[in-house]
Amino acid sequence: MLDNIFPQSSPPTVPQIAAAFFAALLCGIIIAAAYRLGAKKVSKNMIITVIIMPAVVQSMIMLVNGSIGTGIAIVGAFSLVRFRSAPGNSREICTLFMAMTAGIATGVGYAVYAIVFTLFISVIMTAAQLIIPENIGARYRRLKIYIPENMDYDGVFDDILAEYTSFREMEVVKTVNMGTMYELMFTIKMKDSSKEKEMLDKIRCRNGNLTVSCGAIPDKSEEI
Repeated sequence: MLDNIFPQSSPPTVPQIAAAFFAALLCGIIIAAAYRLGAKKVSKNMIITVIIMPAVVQSMIMLVNGSIGTGIAIVGAFSLVRFRSAPGNSREICTLFMAMTAGIATGVGYAVYAIVFTLFISVIMTAAQLIIPENIGARYRRLKIYIPENMDYDGVFDDILAEYTSFREMEVVKTVNMGTMYELMFTIKMKDSSKEKEMLDKIRCRNGNLTVSCGAIPDKSEEI
């Protein structure tokens, strides 16, 4: 059932190439649909990329077709393509890897395997998105505190954070406003979210009523 659709002793025919191409395109559509079902914010460009990527990778693999010289030429050509994009979260990276895997599988002739793999992983990804609570880790917050340049930031808010948080970690310290202030960035977990304002008021009293902000950690900070 999962046999290679390409003959081992002769080049693939046009119908076989078309079958591999449409199998790759089908895998891309399935992966894009699975990504769309569970995504909170959907990028049109991301959807288009996921649909097309398996077919692009499949075509690239078929061009190589065991030729070392062609493979080196393709690697050289792709290395000349330089692009920049916004960093994606772990789910988007996993989706792109799925699309690449489906494209490679169809490119070497395992079209049925690619479709089975795509359906299986897409079902798992969608089920996990529905089963795992959306608010997991939601109590982790990003706390930013501004202090004057003449104020020693080492441990100055430890007692307040110990009173209201069960977890706190200073991530970044940097100067702002042309060096006249420091920005302290913490990752915290509140013991009781209803006391967030009370905590911020105590911090404002200590930092001279400068800016204090506390909010959700952005999705783009996700890592794998």
